[in-house]
Amino acid sequence: MNGSALNDRILKEDLFAHVKESLSTQKAAPASGNVASASLPSLPDMSNVEIWGETATQDLSRLQKVSIPQLNYNTLLPQVTQFDLSDITETEKLRGELKVSMKAEGIGFTILAFVVKATAYALTQHPRFNSHLSDDNTQVILRKSVNMGIAVATDDGLIVPVIKNVQDKGLKQIAIEIGELAVKARDKKLTTKDLQGASFTISSQGNLGGTAFTPLVNWPQVGILGVSEASMQPRWDAKKQSFEPRLMLPLSLSYDHRVINGADAAVFTRYIATLLADPRRILL
Repeated sequence: MNGSALNDRILKEDLFAHVKESLSTQKAAPASGNVASASLPSLPDMSNVEIWGETATQDLSRLQKVSIPQLNYNTLLPQVTQFDLSDITETEKLRGELKVSMKAEGIGFTILAFVVKATAYALTQHPRFNSHLSDDNTQVILRKSVNMGIAVATDDGLIVPVIKNVQDKGLKQIAIEIGELAVKARDKKLTTKDLQGASFTISSQGNLGGTAFTPLVNWPQVGILGVSEASMQPRWDAKKQSFEPRLMLPLSLSYDHRVINGADAAVFTRYIATLLADPRRILL
């Protein structure tokens, strides 16, 4: 920034003008779909092998290219992640009892179906997490239905198909739709309709490893639940006065801090953990 006073000295008016211009540039950037260009400089010249070493280029997939503008929006949100653990020992026993009959019908019955059902129910009880912040930042737009985005990893990158009206569906139907959408995603047969309308997202890393992660909130949503690999851990039983092996599922809730505060996030994550520990609570 150059000053307008003698010897390029910067005046108060110069500073105000610079800030105004910067804000105008950042506001216009999303419309072009290239938010990153408003804040990141160009790469340095990497042709000098003595400095950078040998390099090679690799084209991004079409899916990765079209995802970049959306990811740029996501990085502008003030995000925080809340972590918790759910004891799914009893739920896993129930899943084991049901999966045999499900398999006979050609249905893959994973713990993700329980996570989707429990989260959908939690969203109906805590509707602020199933909302969007208005453009003028003065209102929260509450969604009356739960349309759950399910992040699916493909060879070309991550894609998020949507299960509509999850609040009205049972575990079996949810499991069927998870399987159908996963197959369509990997076969590149998802339609535009399959990818639109999500009010909340779940990103499950299944058995890929890791103990926790910080998923990125998918604007205009205000929350996303990350699910890591479950593991057996010693937990203290106060009644028996001893440690017992329990199957613990790590949960990572990232949220838009403009809409959700830390206390509400902690309560919401613990509520999901409690539902997953005893799915019968959903029936009450």
